[in-house]
Amino acid sequence: MIRRLVLAALLLFPATLPAHHSFAAEFDSAKPVVLHGKVTQVAWMNPHVYLWMDAAGAGGTVTNWILESAAPIYLERLGWTKHSLKVGDMVTIRAFRAKDRPNMAKTDAVTLPDGRLVTTGRINDGAGDGGSR
Repeated sequence: MIRRLVLAALLLFPATLPAHHSFAAEFDSAKPVVLHGKVTQVAWMNPHVYLWMDAAGAGGTVTNWILESAAPIYLERLGWTKHSLKVGDMVTIRAFRAKDRPNMAKTDAVTLPDGRLVTTGRINDGAGDGGSR
C-alpha cells in the first residue's frame, strides 16, 4: 500500500511543477528596448520579480509594459530589496522584447530614481536564476 502511494506521488510530482522557460524561448536578444516611465506595480515573487510601468513611445502614446526580471534571490545578491522600486518611481529600464507579446520585455538594467544604474542580471552572464533566462 505504501509503495503504491509513493509511486503515485512520484508520478504526479513532475506534473505539479511550474513550467519555466529559457530566455531564448520567450525573449529576443536582438530586440533591445529602452523604456522611460513610471512604475505602476511591483510583484516580488518566485520564480521572477515582475514590474509594470507606463512608458511613453516615440509618438507620445503611453503604454503599460510588463517587465520580467530575475529571480528574487538573484536580485537580492545584486543588492536589490523589495523596497528598491516603488509604485510611482520614475525609472529607465533597458530590456529585451518578448517574442510574442508586444508590451512585455525581460529586464537587463534599471536606472533608479537616484540615478544609480543597477543590473537585473545580464542575459550573457551565465548567472542569475539558474541560467533559465
